[in-house]
Amino acid sequence: MTTLLHRRGRRCLPYLVLLFAAAAAAAPPDVLFVVADDLRCDLGCYGADHVLSPNLDRLAAGGRLFRRAYCQQAVCNPSRASVMTGLDPWTLGVYDLHTHFRERRKDVLTLPQAFKNAGYHARGIGKVYHNWVQENRRGDAPSWSVPQMMHYANHSDDVPFVGRVPANRTDLPKCFDLDVPDEAYFDGRIADLAVAAIEAEREEPLFLAVGFWKPHSPFNAPAKYWDLYDRQSLPDVATPRPEGVPDVAMHDGREILRAFRKRPGKRPTDAEARAMRHGYYAAISYLDAQVGKLLDAVERTGRETVVVFWSDHGYHLGEKTLWAKTSNFELDARVPLIVAGPGIRPGETDALAELCDLYPTLAERCGVDAPADLGGVSLVPVLDDPSASVRDAAFTWHPRPAYVSPGEEPDVMGRSVRTDRYRYTQWRAWPDGAVVAEELYDHAADPAESRNAAGDEQLDAFRWRIEREFGTP
Repeated sequence: MTTLLHRRGRRCLPYLVLLFAAAAAAAPPDVLFVVADDLRCDLGCYGADHVLSPNLDRLAAGGRLFRRAYCQQAVCNPSRASVMTGLDPWTLGVYDLHTHFRERRKDVLTLPQAFKNAGYHARGIGKVYHNWVQENRRGDAPSWSVPQMMHYANHSDDVPFVGRVPANRTDLPKCFDLDVPDEAYFDGRIADLAVAAIEAEREEPLFLAVGFWKPHSPFNAPAKYWDLYDRQSLPDVATPRPEGVPDVAMHDGREILRAFRKRPGKRPTDAEARAMRHGYYAAISYLDAQVGKLLDAVERTGRETVVVFWSDHGYHLGEKTLWAKTSNFELDARVPLIVAGPGIRPGETDALAELCDLYPTLAERCGVDAPADLGGVSLVPVLDDPSASVRDAAFTWHPRPAYVSPGEEPDVMGRSVRTDRYRYTQWRAWPDGAVVAEELYDHAADPAESRNAAGDEQLDAFRWRIEREFGTP
């Protein structure tokens, strides 16, 4: 009997091998979903030769780099709420730092929640949602299979976590240049936790969202990342206020400029501005090193993994006299976006994309059921073919005041549409919908958005587009 079973088993072995191989081929891929904070398209793979980002460059070289991807609002909470719910701020009703998205949509199915329901082990490490001012919800428990880690803090809490803090090599506001290890700050410890999660033994597929806190201010990367740059050779990016721009389009840059309120003109000197840019670029290289640890861990496991890297919004470093975020200009609205993984041929694309598109894209790519009312569109056709296009415009919103107070509504809402060539922004009074200002920038002739061409004859077509999409408040 034993011999007979053994012989039958040997005869069946090729069929069993084929069966297991087919099952393995059909196994869903892991997902590594990485978000940076305040990172504009200052990466080597985007042509920023003055910035050292070798790990993100290699991710881009092996996947699809989106050259024209846009956030839905250039501030942390609304942008992240939009990405994770797949609903734009207009639909979700979240425009400020304080409102948790479940206050607006209690039963919304988030992106990681959809993957969890599909049998994935869903984990969140670091700043994925924006939670630190939301005492009523320290995170979003329904999204995850296990509790989140290192997700609830303020950026000012990110101080060196070492026994004896060395002397700071700068006395400039917002800048800290200390000779400490990567793990002294949040992002180094987040990377270690994420690597452990990637390498952990498990049977189910993994959806791992990793939120790094950099390059958001304060600019406090460890000293070795500052030492990568020669401050005096960094480009001077300061530019004047755009010609003809309405006041409502500008803002006070309080996140950065309040540190200089005692200085002449309440603004940094040229030397101080250059030092902060130095710190920002050092923070990018620090972030890049942490991303590299994750990519190395994925390679060690050999598991098929879809890797997504994005930033919640862009940033200004003195362009147009602006600092930080909270505008509808291109530098705030445009974000880095890279998607790599099985079946994605390397290559860049100029296809327009919104961060809101990530939810339906990942759901389709991984065979996960998603809600029918998602605001974005799947980018899978662009992942398959970089010359494909799935949308003819990308939309970004921002209210005024730039930071809406808890429990209050905006005074004015700016809605901006980016097409292949133009950016048009319409500012409307919130109570009655009256148009209070307009902007039009021709990116073929003026990629820096230095002149508001709102008097040009093309304007009517853009007014119609905004009104068709959104009507009035």
